[in-house]
Amino acid sequence: MGSLATIIWRDVRQSYASGGTWLPVIFYLSAATLFPFAVGPDRELLLRTGGGILWIAALLATLLPLDRLIQPDLENGVHDQLIVRGFSDEILAAARLVSHWLAFGPPLLLAAFLASGLMGLEGAALGILLASLAIATPALAGLAVMIAALTAGLKGAGALGGLLLVPLAIPLLIFGAGSLSAQGGSALLFLGAISLLLVAITPFAAGAALRAARE
Repeated sequence: MGSLATIIWRDVRQSYASGGTWLPVIFYLSAATLFPFAVGPDRELLLRTGGGILWIAALLATLLPLDRLIQPDLENGVHDQLIVRGFSDEILAAARLVSHWLAFGPPLLLAAFLASGLMGLEGAALGILLASLAIATPALAGLAVMIAALTAGLKGAGALGGLLLVPLAIPLLIFGAGSLSAQGGSALLFLGAISLLLVAITPFAAGAALRAARE
């Protein structure tokens, strides 16, 4: 467990140092800043659409670090060294899921809190937005790890990863944005169920992809 914690901490530290954490946050805040300029100062319109825009921005921000999650360790031999030391592909995929969420989830939630002021979201609406993103960010991290493992070593992996991630993340977007409606309580429950499912299958799906790439 100590070695696994070391791997997770190494990945988190590298993500912060290489910009893998800050690029999605900057993109998220940029998208939130531009939207009010595009639609104008209509407060009611911003309140109706702002939550959905912040959810779309979160989904698109997930695309940015895809090529940094798996490929570097495969290219420099770190993944093979860890396999030789007795770690399975599934355990390494689970560790990557945890480290990616630690580097991606909390900063995105902070950015959402800041961006919500530009949309006029406050009170209960702000709380629901942050709750829905907190529930979904582990699933988004899991999708990113799975797709990064599937596309590792392929040409144009970034573009291919985007084509794969966006349709797979649509259920999260539907229920996440739907939770902001007046009858959004059940949407949060469905969002939680989907998030748990994706987190549960990520180590096995990504591990199988990594094993296939190595063989």
